[in-house]
Amino acid sequence: MANTKSAIKNHRKTIKRTLHNRSRKSRIKTLAKNVQKLAADGSDKAALKQAAIAFISAMDKAAKTKLVHVNKANRAKASVAKYVIG
Repeated sequence: MANTKSAIKNHRKTIKRTLHNRSRKSRIKTLAKNVQKLAADGSDKAALKQAAIAFISAMDKAAKTKLVHVNKANRAKASVAKYVIG
């Protein structure tokens, strides 16, 4: 356990950040699953486009704050774009 005041505070901050980041990563995974499901169904193109936009936006925000690596975000966005375009 932490011994100094600053270490105790850093521990509190780490716990808070971990919870925040975990929820954001979970949201990204949920959005990705929604896009995959809509792409597999193939019937509703408008819903697929809206889901793709939401996923791409979330990935951009996550990459901007370094929650995910920039290249990983770019790969994910490119694969989603294939569903929408093709």
